[in-house]
Amino acid sequence: MAAGAPRVFVSHLAGVPVFDPNGDQVGRVRDLVAMLRVGRRPPRLLGLVVEVISRRRIFLPMTRVTGVESGQVITTGVLNMRRFEQRPTERLVLGELLDRRVRLVETGEEATVLDVAIQQLPARRDWEIDKVFVRKGKGGALRRKGETLTLEWSAVTGFSLEEHGQGAESLLATFEQLRPADLANVLHHLSPKRRAEVAAALDDDRLADVLEELPDDDQVEILGKLKEERAADVLEAMDPDDAADLLSELPEEDKERLLMLMRPDDAADVRRLMSYEERTAGGLMTTEPIVLRPDATVADALARVRQADLSPALAAQVYVCRPPDETPTGKFLGTVHFQRLLRDPPFTLVSSIVDNDLPPLSPDTQLPAVTSYLAAYNMVAAPVVDESGSLLGAVTVDDVLDHLLPEDWRETEFEESAHG
Repeated sequence: MAAGAPRVFVSHLAGVPVFDPNGDQVGRVRDLVAMLRVGRRPPRLLGLVVEVISRRRIFLPMTRVTGVESGQVITTGVLNMRRFEQRPTERLVLGELLDRRVRLVETGEEATVLDVAIQQLPARRDWEIDKVFVRKGKGGALRRKGETLTLEWSAVTGFSLEEHGQGAESLLATFEQLRPADLANVLHHLSPKRRAEVAAALDDDRLADVLEELPDDDQVEILGKLKEERAADVLEAMDPDDAADLLSELPEEDKERLLMLMRPDDAADVRRLMSYEERTAGGLMTTEPIVLRPDATVADALARVRQADLSPALAAQVYVCRPPDETPTGKFLGTVHFQRLLRDPPFTLVSSIVDNDLPPLSPDTQLPAVTSYLAAYNMVAAPVVDESGSLLGAVTVDDVLDHLLPEDWRETEFEESAHG
């Protein structure tokens, strides 16, 4: 960045691509690292936390940054692929400075940090945080009504203090477009205190999606810091099989208390899943596949498949059953694959195009047999049916992969060591 170039607000850097001099993308910015200084001197910006293609997070020194412009960062070349480790003297700008409550030096008023700006020093490769964008007021429900203003770093105080009730609104705004798996990666790399604050700020559905992508230890930690009623709401928003897996990690008394707080129908689904052995079709399945009655039409099926909250694996086929429609259903008649739905007229009854050639899985089918079934028949999901012929649920390929990979695969993915 040339001397005299305009400053950059850090919220605009979240997620922007990082390129080497040849124009090849090497990763994306996930945070910035700064070092606070004594007195009111602006913090020095040490570098960027960059998530490379393998999802490892590395440190990119600002001395290696040659350009920050047009929604991209340009580096000088070879990157050190050693995993980023935050030092005690360092602060993560997005993760720790945004949403912090500070005071205006001149008036003593409280304010909340919405953003900070960085600028390169003239004739040098050093960068510093020189501006703070704040909203006056104590935050909370009325925070949006406060006056906003941009101040010099020296005009506010409070960054060096440990904060116990820090919000998360501005941080989450910078990552609003992230997929759940990527936001889970962000949470995993925050401090436990900040992780709990961000989790508390997410709505139930978003937090449920993110929890499903986190390692077991992070799931248990976050759930344990939520109020019990909120924890039960989040468990209800999770896929039943993921909720069952999470509850199985808790002490028996905590598990039972949360189940009692959940809606009876949701709790019943989770209890049913927990009654099966973990590495069986019953333990792997979800209890919420797309179930249609025989008199439903192709148009009805396509409308159900289009629901945005369905995973691709669950949307790949519908299951035709006699009433009741909720699992365990009436008699299971067969499946209709998404491709078949696209080939037939909208008024066609699903019962007339049902595929009943493939035998369904029984709930006690072991994981290796489930895997072989999906591979042999080129399926991404398979029905699980009990001895009476009722559909209990469906096993999807993503749940099978979760159990085929090493138990700590999510942890390994987030914390990949520096020899790859």
